[in-house]
Parts: sequence; structure tokens; C-alpha cells
Amino acid sequence: MHAFETVISVRWGDMDALGHVNNACYFRYMEQARIEWLKAIGEDFSMEKQGPILATAQCNYLKPVTYPASLRVQVSGEKPGRSSFVLRYRLLLADSAEVVAEGETVIVWVDYQAQQSVPLPESLRQQLAVNSETPG
Repeated sequence: MHAFETVISVRWGDMDALGHVNNACYFRYMEQARIEWLKAIGEDFSMEKQGPILATAQCNYLKPVTYPASLRVQVSGEKPGRSSFVLRYRLLLADSAEVVAEGETVIVWVDYQAQQSVPLPESLRQQLAVNSETPG
């Protein structure tokens, strides 16, 4: 089960010289889904105060994707730590539900001015506790 899902259209420019979506674009797709998820759960973060930074990101590429295509990006979270949490992603072809990639990111909540981690907002902690599900 996943906590959030969005659909992203593959752009012509996302393809590389081999005619399929470039590996770096998958990280952009996960980023877009992550930001949409944060907005959907009501996390209002300001670049002047506190918010998320990406600590690690990884992606397993399972099938090549070519233009034109739309991808469903599913996002699920894990129970949070003090100042960090893990998000998992499944990228599927929208028309066939074939899984083309899976990824994971570790997000750390930071005070941007102090440049150090801070405890996660309670509202985010509650959302992660409720939505700690495996994508599916």
C-alpha cells in the first residue's frame, strides 16, 4: 500500500542518446513526487526557516522507459527518527502498471540558517506514523 501517488508525463527531452529515459530523470520524478506529497500532507516549509534536505538517494532501474509515456509515482514513508525519515518510491507505467523503477531517499529536517538537523515537526511525524506503508 502506498500513501501518495502522482502521475508524471515523460518529456521528449528526458530521453538520452540511447532512446530511453536518462537515469538522472528518475531522481527528478522522485523529487517531484516528494514535493507534491509534502504539499498534500500540509507541510509548509520555508527556505528561510526549516525544511527537508536530501541526505541519500538511490534508484533501482528495472525496465527502460521511452517517450511518450506517463509514470505513476507511488510514495510511502517509514516511521521517522528524531530528525530524519525514509521515503520509498515505485515508478510504474501509467497505462500498464508495469514497475519500471524503485527508489529510496533519506530526508533530514534542518534549520537552514543554523545548518543543522532539528526534530521533525509533529505534524510530519504523525503523517509518517500513519502512512508507514510499503508501496504496492
